[in-house]
Amino acid sequence: MSLISSVAVFCGSRPGNDPAFTDAARMMGEGLAERGLRLVYGGGRSGLMGTLADAALAKGGAVLGVIPEFLMGWEVGHDGLTERIVTRSMHERKKIMAEASDVFVALPGGIGTLDEVVEILSWRQLRLHDKPIFVCDINGSGAAMMLAVETSIAQGFASPNLRDMCRVVRGVDAFFQEITR
Repeated sequence: MSLISSVAVFCGSRPGNDPAFTDAARMMGEGLAERGLRLVYGGGRSGLMGTLADAALAKGGAVLGVIPEFLMGWEVGHDGLTERIVTRSMHERKKIMAEASDVFVALPGGIGTLDEVVEILSWRQLRLHDKPIFVCDINGSGAAMMLAVETSIAQGFASPNLRDMCRVVRGVDAFFQEITR
């Protein structure tokens, strides 16, 4: 894999109901910081997002949070980041995160996480970027994403090469093994 300096992580603003999700977010944040990789994420302070950022910061890592102003108004923005960009919209947030990152990875999350991964995968399919995309499966959390990809292919709405544009890895350690090859 080519030179990587920044990794966008998409994940839930809630912790989910499996402690393994929080453990994975912590391991991802620590692992990025330990490898000198900047974390780019949605800028929140709650759920997996907060755990991820706090873990990276605790290890001395650089963290860029990109958050829309309406979420700042809801007081969900993380105040301790090394850098924060406040955007006018969710669309602008995703564009900035995409431009600031060399690799994308999804940890467990809800509809917002699914939306972010689908959009970045769609952009790759449209050849708007060629950056690696990973789904970090934690206890089955990546199944819905990959089902969407497989259904799209099976129903003739996408080419089979779509599945090659997004790799599933089983856990945080497997993600780091992939990006350090």
